[in-house]
Amino acid sequence: MPQLPKRLLSIDVLRAVTMFLMIFVNDASGLKHIPLWIDHAEGTADAMGFADTIFPAFLFILGLSLPFAINNKIKKGESFSKILIYILSRSAALLIMGFYHVNLEEYNNTAAVLPRAVWALTITVAFFLIWLDYPQTMAKAKKYSLMGIGIVLLLVMAILYKGGNPAAPTGMRPGWWGILGIIGWSYLTCACVYFFTKGKLGLLFIFFILFAGVNIGVHMGLITFKIWLIGDGSSVTLTMGGIIISGLYARLAATDQTKRLWSVLLTSGVGLIVLGLVIRPYTEGISKIHSTPAWVFICTGITILVFELAIYGIDVKGKKDWFNWINPAGTSTLTCYLMPYFQVYLFRLFHIIYPPFLNTGALGLIRSLLMSLLLITLVGWMEKRHLRLKI
Repeated sequence: MPQLPKRLLSIDVLRAVTMFLMIFVNDASGLKHIPLWIDHAEGTADAMGFADTIFPAFLFILGLSLPFAINNKIKKGESFSKILIYILSRSAALLIMGFYHVNLEEYNNTAAVLPRAVWALTITVAFFLIWLDYPQTMAKAKKYSLMGIGIVLLLVMAILYKGGNPAAPTGMRPGWWGILGIIGWSYLTCACVYFFTKGKLGLLFIFFILFAGVNIGVHMGLITFKIWLIGDGSSVTLTMGGIIISGLYARLAATDQTKRLWSVLLTSGVGLIVLGLVIRPYTEGISKIHSTPAWVFICTGITILVFELAIYGIDVKGKKDWFNWINPAGTSTLTCYLMPYFQVYLFRLFHIIYPPFLNTGALGLIRSLLMSLLLITLVGWMEKRHLRLKI
C-alpha cells in the first residue's frame, strides 16, 4: 500500500466540500419537486436524507482538525493560559453568533422597530466588524474602533429585538443555540478534554464512550435530563470521533505504521454504520432532528469512509487541485457560512424572488448549486482582500 505524508491536506479539502454542500442543501431546502433523498427527513420519520449527513460531517471534521490546531500552539511554546483563552474565545464567538441566529428565527416583524431583514443584515455586518481577520499592519486604534462599532451594533440590535407572540413580544433569550452555537459548545467541551488530557488516545476514547453512552441513555429513557455543556451527547460524540481518528493517524504516522490506517478507517467506518443499524430499533430510530444514536453512529461511519477516500485521492494521488474551485470554503469556512445570510436577507429586503421554474425540480437544484459556487467564489475574492473572519 502507498505511504502517507505527515500532514493531511485531505482535511482541508473535506472541510471545503462539506461547507459547499451545507450551503447547497440549505439553499435547496425550499425547492419543490426534488428527490426526497436530497432533503432533510421529516422530524417524525425513522429515516435520514442526504442533507442530514452534512452537519454531523462538519462536527466530525471539527474534531479532525482540532488536535492539529492545539498541538501547533503547544509547539510554538504558547503558555497554558494563552491556549485556554484561545479555546474559550473561539467558543464564545460561536456561541454569541449562534445566540443571535436562534433569536432571528423568532423575530417578530410586527412588534419590532426594524424589519427582520435589516436586523439580520446588521448583526451579520457586526459579526464581520468584530471577528474580521484584520491585517497586522492596520493601526490598532482603527482596528479596535471597528471592533467597538460591531459590539455596539450587536448591543443595539439586542435592545431593539422583539420576538415571540405579537400580543406579548419577548426580548432575546437562549433557545437551541443554532448551528454555530452547537459547534461552539461541542468545540469548548472537546477542546478542553483534548487539552487537559494532553491528547492521550486512551483517555480520549473513554470520553468518546462516555459521550456516546449519554446519547444512548437519553434516547433509551435512562437519562431524563440534559447535561450541561454536552446536552444529549450527540454533537460531542461526533466531534470526539474526529479527534480520535486524528489521534490514531498521528500515532500511526509517528511509528511509521501509516499503512495500517486503511484497515483502521475501513473497520471503524463500517463498524459504526453497523452499530447504528443494530441499535436503531431500541433508541428511537434514525433522526437528525432528535439526534438519535443511530443517526450519530451512521453519520460518523459514513464520514470516516469518505475521509478515507479523501486521503487516498488528495494525499496519496495528489488530486487537491481538483478542488481549487471551492478552496475558500475550507480556508474561510466561517465567512462562507455567513455569506448566505447576506444573500437571503438582501433578497428579502429588496423583494427579489426567483421565478417559479428556478424553485422547482432539476433547474432549481442547478440554481442552488450555482448560487453555492457563486458565494464561495465571492468569499475567495474577499479572502484575497483580507475580508475574512477569524476566531
